[in-house]
Amino acid sequence: MITVIGSSAGADAGSWAGEAALVVDVRGDELTETELDLVEKHVSEGGTRVIVRALGDPGFFGVVRTLEERFGPDGLKVWPGATAVGLAFARLGLPWDDAFVVEGSELNRAVNVCRARPKVAVLPGPGVGPAELGAELVHRVPSRTLVVFSALGDPFRERFERVEPAEAMCRSWEGVSLVLCLDESRAEGPPPVVTGPLTGPGRWALPDGEFGSADGSVLPYEARALALARLGPRVGDLVWDIGTGCGAVAIECARLGAAAVVVEKTASGVERIRANTAAHGVEVRAVHGAAPTVLSHLADPDGVFIGGGGHELKSIVLTAARRSRRAVVVAVTALEQVSPVRSTLESCGFAADGVLLQSQRLLALPDGSSTMAPAPPVFLVWGTR
Repeated sequence: MITVIGSSAGADAGSWAGEAALVVDVRGDELTETELDLVEKHVSEGGTRVIVRALGDPGFFGVVRTLEERFGPDGLKVWPGATAVGLAFARLGLPWDDAFVVEGSELNRAVNVCRARPKVAVLPGPGVGPAELGAELVHRVPSRTLVVFSALGDPFRERFERVEPAEAMCRSWEGVSLVLCLDESRAEGPPPVVTGPLTGPGRWALPDGEFGSADGSVLPYEARALALARLGPRVGDLVWDIGTGCGAVAIECARLGAAAVVVEKTASGVERIRANTAAHGVEVRAVHGAAPTVLSHLADPDGVFIGGGGHELKSIVLTAARRSRRAVVVAVTALEQVSPVRSTLESCGFAADGVLLQSQRLLALPDGSSTMAPAPPVFLVWGTR
């Protein structure tokens, strides 16, 4: 039997260490192969007690996963301590049932969650710490505060400080236990009805009128539903929305948990996007400029949506396809544009497909009866890696 003890477990658990044949103290959240082999040797001999001591709750991004994979759950007895995330939020007097927790193995995923969500805890890893987060966030979101915890849980060495991303990126950090990324300007929503935040909205492909556009610039919700399905926005993804005019696709992606950027060439369009973003309570960055030129300043996306036509369409699709990690979806209204878009996507290694969407919407008549009214037809062409 292997007894795993969290740092704040009770005295009964801690007293066992004196009776153990082997005591292993975990550095960070993992055991080395040498340590695992040593544990296995003692377990295989039978009758010897092995103690593994770890920080916080070893079942929360901790050593329990490694031990369970090697020895099975029946071979473990776990005494959890308080999680690092719980301790950090407790120090600030904040609840954390609505927080997102990111394991710091990929910087871009951690950054994108911080962009999309107002309350995020980042467990640092190689290349994912306060300086790296600050450098990525400083030019990408208007307001974030980083709270950096060092030696968390140590009664003598623990400390934390609030810093802006610009300050965090310019400093050297050692002994960091956890980083909280907070948007303190965004009000908290109602308490979640289940433990942890809900991962998506109750509905999507919202009615066209919810984006305040009567000039035809909003992508019809029938086409938007399929575009979202092909983009597949997830927590930790980054999506570009180019040329939709009102930001409808980006806002829907943000509601589904992704970080989103809208590129808009008119100042009035940028203001409309910001108003729509505020109305839906999500974080979307609006970039004023013309594609494809302005795209060089953006981080590489996981998915890209492109709306509209114009003489720059092929160049925009080419730029998007070269940089997108997973998917590109293009909405056009002219049949002549379909073939060039498809061939451009295929030339960049995408599997391309498409559809013409022609729908009839239910329309109520003054006498109480109903008829059908045609929605604008849209060609959707998409490419996936």
